[in-house]
Amino acid sequence: MLTGKVIVIIGGTTGIGLSAAHAVMRAGGNVVALGLDAETSDAARAALGDGARVLTADARTPGAAEQAIALAVDAWGLLDGLYHVAGGSGRRMGDGPLHEATDSGWDETLRLNLTSVFLSNRAAVRQFLNQDEGRDPPVGGAILNVSSVLAMSPSPKYFATFAYTAAKSAIIGMTRSAAAAYAANNVRFNFLVPGLVDTPMAKRAAGDEMIQAYVRTRQPLDGGRIGRPEDLDAAAVYLLSDQARFVTGQVLAVDGGWGVSEGQYPS
Repeated sequence: MLTGKVIVIIGGTTGIGLSAAHAVMRAGGNVVALGLDAETSDAARAALGDGARVLTADARTPGAAEQAIALAVDAWGLLDGLYHVAGGSGRRMGDGPLHEATDSGWDETLRLNLTSVFLSNRAAVRQFLNQDEGRDPPVGGAILNVSSVLAMSPSPKYFATFAYTAAKSAIIGMTRSAAAAYAANNVRFNFLVPGLVDTPMAKRAAGDEMIQAYVRTRQPLDGGRIGRPEDLDAAAVYLLSDQARFVTGQVLAVDGGWGVSEGQYPS
């Protein structure tokens, strides 16, 4: 589905992003994976092999996404898609319930989860418009962002991080607004809404038996379990491919049933 396509994955060296990088390559695509630190980048480089390029940079920093896109263009001549996965909990930075959240927790959590998306999406759109200059009709490209079930189906008992939820909600509005603005340029914007997935960010929840008991009823599909990074791969490949060429501004929840289930608190 992605034969010859060039995809940049922001946050592509661990968890959901690394799994997607493997999936893109299996589907015939070429990948640039941007990761935050050298250790995960080195591991991803070894895992992905020669068919991928790996870059270490902070997605919150202006210019990081441009570096990843430039690396893709230098290697393969153009950009076809961008998948923004990078983000994370702001709990350690001071995020939490509204009455406890700190000013710095708010600022840093939004930088990590929202500003980074703004920066990568802007860089990708600029590249799409630049490489399509003079073409009629424009070739365009695909941008795929990741939100969270907490943006639409809160769970305050175990997941009361106010700034994180605000950022993930804002991604939905930003993505749909961009989808409307750039549809005539054939640039498609969509977003995935994962449930609780077993990634480094979810280490706290994955190790808490009370939370896991709750998740078994909140995500009841497939026996009731925490999600796996590979659960999102097929959706990502589809939305980045030409099979989704008539799809923009849409949300696809990959949440194990979270959004339609009550969830039972264990006693």
